[in-house]
Amino acid sequence: MNSIRIGIVGLGGNTRLRHLPGFRACQDVEIVGVCNRRAESTQTAAAEFGIPKTYARWEDLVADPAVDAVMIGTWPYLHRDITVAALEAGKHVLTEARMARNAMEAREMFAASQERPELVTQIVPSPFGLRVHQVVKELLAGGYLGQLREVVVLGINNAVANPSVPLHWRQSAEFSGVNMLALGILHETLVRWVSHPTRVLAQTQTFTSTRLDPATGHEQRVGTPDSVQILTEIPGGGRGIYHLSGAVHHGPGMQIHLYGSEATLKYSFDGEDHVSISRRDERSLHELEIPPEKAGGWRVEAEFINAIRGLEPVQFTDFATGVRYMEFTEAVAKSAASGCAVDVSTA
Repeated sequence: MNSIRIGIVGLGGNTRLRHLPGFRACQDVEIVGVCNRRAESTQTAAAEFGIPKTYARWEDLVADPAVDAVMIGTWPYLHRDITVAALEAGKHVLTEARMARNAMEAREMFAASQERPELVTQIVPSPFGLRVHQVVKELLAGGYLGQLREVVVLGINNAVANPSVPLHWRQSAEFSGVNMLALGILHETLVRWVSHPTRVLAQTQTFTSTRLDPATGHEQRVGTPDSVQILTEIPGGGRGIYHLSGAVHHGPGMQIHLYGSEATLKYSFDGEDHVSISRRDERSLHELEIPPEKAGGWRVEAEFINAIRGLEPVQFTDFATGVRYMEFTEAVAKSAASGCAVDVSTA
């Protein structure tokens, strides 16, 4: 395939920021069409970015033989429908995260991809940890931590601390499903480095139960929690603690801690990746050096295009991985609703 022609469904903020520049940096890639939720938005995007074709419905874009691959930039509520239709139409698919609204939709997407293995499917990955990934993986593979004993995942800010802040689409159960706060993006980063948890016990709280929906001008019930706490079991005997909140001030931000029998590793994100490490006999943590030749980064669009051309497999993030993180997120939601521990594999 000399030239790869891409149609975009949902040309929003992240597509503008990352995907359009990323695709246009690839050789012999064309953005040939766009479809947004509203006709006015579709026309505006097409004019702004010089995209030749517009569509009134996403179904028309997916069916167009002039499109080789579909970039899904919509909210999760459409990811399954567009993915399945695109695969049935013989299109490669790159979909924005989170993979879907729930584990069932994610499994259906994965099943559709398995029926068309010649087509490339990819989920936009968590950007956290990409710069340090190779070095961290090598460190852990070499047994640096010893036996993994505890994991701590922190994702804390004040994004929804103010009750007058309008409802965001991420707080809508209709649009976002069981996805909550930064849980998925941090958990996806964590399980690149350690085993997936097998069991969860969770609680959640929504401090502001209704917010003004800017789309309707009316108060709407908030469909996702403002605060999440989770205990996890990890294969090998390890235990995990997650604290996610958008409702507190002066919190620690985004962090992942790995505590082993021999050493500690702490990852933090403040606009870029940082890793601090220390062996048990050292007095303090020190910054982990990332050699330039081992530093990773954002190359999602290039990875997708290269996978289509058969030059490399999808690493960040394939559909099988997406299913597993959606099963985890759904297990958290079920545990919080029931007050009981839930096995992740049965979520």
